[in-house]
Amino acid sequence: MVTEDAVRPGSARHHGCLPARGCSWGNWKEEACLEEERLRDFMQKRERGELLMQKINRLNDNLLKKVQLSVSKDGFVCFGDTVMLLSPGKEPSVQRDVEARGELTLAVNLEEVSIYSALALHPPCALSAVTTASPVGRNTFCVLSVDGESVGEPVKFGQKFGLGTTGGFSDPMLYLASDHKSFMRFAKKSYLQQVFLTDELSYLTCWQANFLDPQLRLEYEGFPVPANSKLIITHCHTNRSLAVPRNFWTRSYFGREYEVICHTYLDSHRVEEDKNYWVIVTGNPGDEGGTMLDRPEPQPGGTGKNEFHEEMKNVKIPDYN
Repeated sequence: MVTEDAVRPGSARHHGCLPARGCSWGNWKEEACLEEERLRDFMQKRERGELLMQKINRLNDNLLKKVQLSVSKDGFVCFGDTVMLLSPGKEPSVQRDVEARGELTLAVNLEEVSIYSALALHPPCALSAVTTASPVGRNTFCVLSVDGESVGEPVKFGQKFGLGTTGGFSDPMLYLASDHKSFMRFAKKSYLQQVFLTDELSYLTCWQANFLDPQLRLEYEGFPVPANSKLIITHCHTNRSLAVPRNFWTRSYFGREYEVICHTYLDSHRVEEDKNYWVIVTGNPGDEGGTMLDRPEPQPGGTGKNEFHEEMKNVKIPDYN
């Protein structure tokens, strides 16, 4: 409480050093300046597109943007097609292997630092295998010609081709590549031959499709590559096949993803294991869209299994007794 002595002539209040009675104490001026500074910083970030909401929208508009796959009219993979590269799954041995044994697709793997800020893919860029089976910007690729074939021509077994992607961005296009393992260049987890994206078309970006059965591989060489069927994708320069070991995984912004490498896994019969199996997935020609993976399997006679059981319930069997 302020006493009479505090306002006598010559005191601190008399000379204006202390606020008068009823005046609020505190750094209200500093708080007002800080609030104005925060508002000014918010407006500048919004103009530059640096707000978290704007970055998330940009992420959805690019990497996670839905993409329509090319529809194969003749059942073959053609140059210029937009496809997905899928590693088919197998039955898990135990319950904890369900995710690792499921279907995985080849996808662009950006570091978390560059996901929000990137306006395009910058080489070199890593790849990974993801559990997303829906075609989006980061897991769709374009089949490219490296020998001058025209768009629409079918890709043949043993023929060189390239695989390019923009990751959902407008440009530039990066190409799937690999090179021999060295002391400075190898996969981070398995230490085997790495797979990456580059912006230069060269002998490092050439691939070829091989028939699944090695005993019939020479006979099928030169025949068109069927879409949505298992095959082997081999790197031409190193003669090693694209693979997903499924026992090496990393944590990314999108969750748990598996390492993709170039290594040929052979069993005791010198035959490629399922780690090297791939399926080039095309679009569903039906009105429902999607991929050929979403298309129901045809039933004999045009009647589905469930429809057959429903029809049999309504059938009355006569009693001959």
